[in-house]
Amino acid sequence: MFQRTSSGTNLGDIGLSSVKRASVSHHNPPNTAGSLKTYHTPGPSADADRRSSVYRGRPSAAAGPMGGSQSFFQQAPQAAGVPRDPRPLKDRSYQARLGQELLEYLAQNNFEMEMNHKLSDNFTKSPTQKDFNYIFQWLYHRVDPSYRFQKNIDQEVPPLLKQLRYPYERSITKSQIAAVGGQNWSTFLGLLHWMMQLANMLERYSRHQYDDACLEAGVDVAGDNIIFDFLTNAYQDWLNMDDEAGDEDVEKALVPHVQGMARAFERSNAKYAQEMEMLEGEHGRLLKEIQDLEKATPDPAVLDNHFRIMEEDKAKFEEYNTLAVQRSEKYEGRIRVLQEELDKLHGELTEADDERRRLRDAVDDQGISMQDIDRMTAERERLQKSIESAGVRLEDFKRKVADKDTEASQRLDELERMVDRYNTAAYQIGLIPAAAVNAKGRDYELQVTVNEGPNFSASQMQGSSYGPGESDRLLADPVTGYQPAHILNLDLRGQVKNSFLALRKDISERRKAALDAMLEDHDLLDRAKEAIEDKRGEVEALEHRVRAAEDEYERTKEVTTAQKLASDAQIEKMEKELAKMRAQLSESVQLMEQREMNTNIEYEQLTLRANALREELHTETMRMLNDVIKFKMHVQKALEEYESFVADELEKELGSEEMRDDTQGFDM
Repeated sequence: MFQRTSSGTNLGDIGLSSVKRASVSHHNPPNTAGSLKTYHTPGPSADADRRSSVYRGRPSAAAGPMGGSQSFFQQAPQAAGVPRDPRPLKDRSYQARLGQELLEYLAQNNFEMEMNHKLSDNFTKSPTQKDFNYIFQWLYHRVDPSYRFQKNIDQEVPPLLKQLRYPYERSITKSQIAAVGGQNWSTFLGLLHWMMQLANMLERYSRHQYDDACLEAGVDVAGDNIIFDFLTNAYQDWLNMDDEAGDEDVEKALVPHVQGMARAFERSNAKYAQEMEMLEGEHGRLLKEIQDLEKATPDPAVLDNHFRIMEEDKAKFEEYNTLAVQRSEKYEGRIRVLQEELDKLHGELTEADDERRRLRDAVDDQGISMQDIDRMTAERERLQKSIESAGVRLEDFKRKVADKDTEASQRLDELERMVDRYNTAAYQIGLIPAAAVNAKGRDYELQVTVNEGPNFSASQMQGSSYGPGESDRLLADPVTGYQPAHILNLDLRGQVKNSFLALRKDISERRKAALDAMLEDHDLLDRAKEAIEDKRGEVEALEHRVRAAEDEYERTKEVTTAQKLASDAQIEKMEKELAKMRAQLSESVQLMEQREMNTNIEYEQLTLRANALREELHTETMRMLNDVIKFKMHVQKALEEYESFVADELEKELGSEEMRDDTQGFDM
């Protein structure tokens, strides 16, 4: 699980990035100070064969300026500028409170016994440099027990404050660290108090005092604590092992830690299982209560129906209540109005009673009896009825007069329209004006001579009389109407009628003469029509001939046009062919001339080549003849040699046969 190495490693290489992380120490809640002190490495005099959490420079390890004092806190990025401490460190009461808390913390954790140093009596106000050095080292060891102080305090403090991420470390200089008393003590008192709070927080974290807060925030850190304890203890045992130990020894050393982690997880899971059982029991109980409530509660649909009905009834009741309130307000208004009217009537009744009593007293004073009063009342009623009947008859007369007036007005309007038509017709036939053709100097224009005043019905209904200058339109004067002869300005039955009869007779004569002239003109027109018909026939014949001639002309024109187009096309085609032939002829002439030149050149070349070839052939022939002659001579020579050879061979063969014959004869 853990890789072995020949060189020790510092916890700073692990890279814990926050000061809130606890240092690597054995988890022992009852005695945290002792546990933190247990893993403090004294220095270089320790056994070199043992693993250590403190970095030691070796030839195989990279050396650096922080090699001998590197803490497990990494370097944190610093903000730009020098931050200002918001704490009232200059306040004496605040300094006294910080000093008292610091002294109590040192006393509770056995500072003097562990550091073997007794603080001065006036430590909170004027400490010594040695007091500050021991307190700073002791507080820092509670944060990082594996760190070793090897340099002067003024050189050790600034990098450590940077690693602790002290927010106001830039305001502290080395010269101030070398002399912490005097005016600078408030700054260093705040620093020591901050380191005390940091160490106290780490101790509480190691004792799991923040687990409840994490659970309230919804984060379960029990598993993280178990794993952290396992890694811490296993890593410490691995550091304490010999460098020569093998992997099997490492596995055996880790087995108890793994088993302890398993038991811790089982205990944690058992707690969760118990809580789960409790929650399941609570869940079952709640389900049972829900079922009981569902059984005891009516059907929700019925309740919803009742609720809906009640809502409708409520809405109806509210509408009825609103309507009743409106009616009540309206009736109250009416009651007030009626009460006012009733009061008025009571007042009028009182006044009438007073008037009645007054009149009765006046009548009694005049000596008139009640019978006389009744008689006068009856006479008054009779006269009133007579007046009413006369008024009714007057209204009837007025209505009849209005009808007659309307009828007379309509007749007068018709007369005016007829007069207008008469004047229009007279103007059309030349009787109007007097200078017209048929007027003969007389005025025949007809006019209606009536007044333009108000009509009779309006004057009667309004019951008003007009002055002397005013007259009714249908009346000549307020009493007498118009006579028929007075309405028009001309005597139609007398002079106008005689003039019209004379004009009619004259017009008849002129009409007769016009008819005779028209008959003569009609006869002349008939003769002209007959002549026109004859001429029209001749014109139609001529038009037919013209159309035939035009058709013939069109056909001839079309044929001529077609022939002309064909001849033009033929001429154009022949011209094109002629131009083409001319072009071809010129091209042929040029081509022939070129061919002639080429032929002449080729002939000369062929002549030269023929001469050269003749000479070459002659030379080749001579060479071949020489070769043939040489070959012939060689053949002849070879034949001669062969003949001599054959002769020699024949002679040899013949000589051998003769000798063989001689030998055979000798043997025989």
